[in-house]
Amino acid sequence: MGKHGAHIVWDWNGTLFHDTEAVMAATNAAFAEIGLEPITLERYRELYCVPIPRFYERLMGRLPTPAEWDHMDLVFQRHYRDHAPRCGLADGAEGLLEGWQGAGGTQSILSMYGHDELVPLVRGFGIEPRFVRVDGRTGPSGGSKAEHMARHVAGLEGIPALRTVVIGDAVDDAVAAAHVGAHAVLYTGGSHSRSSLAEAGVTVVDSLAEAVAEAGRLVGAGR
Repeated sequence: MGKHGAHIVWDWNGTLFHDTEAVMAATNAAFAEIGLEPITLERYRELYCVPIPRFYERLMGRLPTPAEWDHMDLVFQRHYRDHAPRCGLADGAEGLLEGWQGAGGTQSILSMYGHDELVPLVRGFGIEPRFVRVDGRTGPSGGSKAEHMARHVAGLEGIPALRTVVIGDAVDDAVAAAHVGAHAVLYTGGSHSRSSLAEAGVTVVDSLAEAVAEAGRLVGAGR
């Protein structure tokens, strides 16, 4: 099946970029700042949600105060920047990006990671030419992806939402896809457990290769 006319919007953190170790180190550093015990990856995946302050509420039993949130976010970002350079692309990601492009499909990145940090990171992996657009977050951290997705898709000239599939590792990716009328496929290699991803009501896969195959099927089926 040809992929001409089909478009994938890739999430970055936890999807194309396998940064789990950096996220966990930064999260536990942020927790330690306000006296919370460190958590395991399994518990992180069970409880993670957006907006991020709601995730902290699940752990603390209350929403963090604005001052706590600002401080934890600064600590998280500082530690994440220290650990991220040791992380790499997810297994097989480069080949999948090349294969999708070679088959006539287009692709882009939409991330809640800061735009000014995202672009050089993508460029550093030598994959920037695979994408027609790379968009990171330009406003405050901690929000939902839906509004960012609307702006991103609006910038994909000539690519209708019905021919677009969002591939990500979080329920918020499916919510953002639904917000613009696109399809979604969720990947278990990042921030959520399989059971929590299943609540989104879209296809859940265990590898990016499966995600790309499902994206082709969804668009090819014209659903």
